Amino acid sequence: MSDATPLGEFLRARREALKPRDVGLPEHGRRRVPGLRREEVALLAGVSSDYYIRLEQGRENSPSPQVLDAVAQALRLDAEATGHLHRLRLAAHRRPGAAEHGEVSGQLLRLMESWEHTPAFVLGPALDVLAGNALATALHDGFEAFDNLARMVFADPAGRDFYQEWDRTAHSCVAELRAAYGHDPGSARIAEVVAELSAASEEFAALWSLHEVEVKSQDGKHLRHPRVGDLHIAFAAFTVNGAPHQQLIVYQAEPAGATAAALASLRTTAPAPERHLTTGA
Repeated sequence: MSDATPLGEFLRARREALKPRDVGLPEHGRRRVPGLRREEVALLAGVSSDYYIRLEQGRENSPSPQVLDAVAQALRLDAEATGHLHRLRLAAHRRPGAAEHGEVSGQLLRLMESWEHTPAFVLGPALDVLAGNALATALHDGFEAFDNLARMVFADPAGRDFYQEWDRTAHSCVAELRAAYGHDPGSARIAEVVAELSAASEEFAALWSLHEVEVKSQDGKHLRHPRVGDLHIAFAAFTVNGAPHQQLIVYQAEPAGATAAALASLRTTAPAPERHLTTGA
């Protein structure tokens, strides 16, 4: 890690990911640094080179929203990445760890437990599984533990068999963890997960260094359970009112399809509902 702020690290990573031709600049001769030069970003954003350098080095702590919008446009950031940039600015003035919530409400637990045909679980900011209903637990019973989605993807051997589109899942997982980091760069739990997985997986470390940001509210997944085979799942993610840094994840199958039948088979062997608490709660 450098001495730069989280905001500065994000800017540097995204600058290095761009080539001059990506932003309409000429490319002459050999470059000593990857991606754009700081001076080029400053020119595109309409700020002085000295100001942008101070911003990236962490010596400018209070950039205006207008300046960040100009820098985001210069770096060709999409809406999610631009929002992440602004959250990093705000997070610099918040108390570290303020976004960590490990307690799942009893009402939500009872609701999930009533969904006998639908896998559902709650994630914390570091992708810890805070609670899961019986079918969600049975769905993930091929893993060493149903405890943290990032660890399950990158550090559990079962992950590559379970997630049939592993590369896509890996990118999405890291991008979502990076988005959570933007809400609370001082989170001890996120730092713990990132350190553990960076040491355990070169692929995780490489993806984390890209600073890509993505939050999906719905998508499809192709899974393969060791006992019931292929599953084609639609999932939706919902923010939990009262605990805005928790997500309720709900998996659904096409009615009367093969996946629905496989989940019905899995339900017959589902254990009693199990609750999982994070070490950082």
